[in-house]
Amino acid sequence: MKKGLFITFEGIEGCGKSTQARMLKEFLIKAGKHVFLTREPGGPKIAEEIRKMLLSVNNKEMLPQTEVLLYMASRSQHTGEWIIPELEKGKIVISDRYYDSTFAYQGAARKIDGKLIDTIRRYATFGLVPDITFLVDLPEEIGLSRILAKDADRLEQESIAFHKKVRNGFLELANKEPERFVVLDGNKSIKEIHDDVIDIICKELII
Repeated sequence: MKKGLFITFEGIEGCGKSTQARMLKEFLIKAGKHVFLTREPGGPKIAEEIRKMLLSVNNKEMLPQTEVLLYMASRSQHTGEWIIPELEKGKIVISDRYYDSTFAYQGAARKIDGKLIDTIRRYATFGLVPDITFLVDLPEEIGLSRILAKDADRLEQESIAFHKKVRNGFLELANKEPERFVVLDGNKSIKEIHDDVIDIICKELII
């Protein structure tokens, strides 16, 4: 049984979730909390190696089925080796993406069956569910405009239509689980979004 608190940040490419995750970590550390910040895909060595395969522009022939299994494999290693042990220590774990991204990218955008994803998800994550998920919602055109073409990875290079499906997928997830999701307006300034995050953390989670 985990003792800590598990917080995740989700959203389309360029929405600013990574910045918000880092800012929350800094805030919580200043508040005297023990915090562990991580990301997906990635984390421990094995998961990082899988990340390289997933995001490499040299792997454009990757099938959706391969993609979803690789994401889940990376997540399983990440969860078992890093996330659960840190939660058991009583830490607040913040992850920049978690399994909701698979439902949005491979489910909504790649059309992989959601029930199949959920079955694999339960196994790969050892049944772990985030306590709270912040979804930084932003129009896909704005998010993608923040990414330089020369720096774009395999998924960032997908079409606007693809990323629109991803965004809609995230919003559908938020509607299905309103008790877990907090939808943030990604059009606000970085500080304004951060203030909204802190307001939720302090008032609802009493930190």
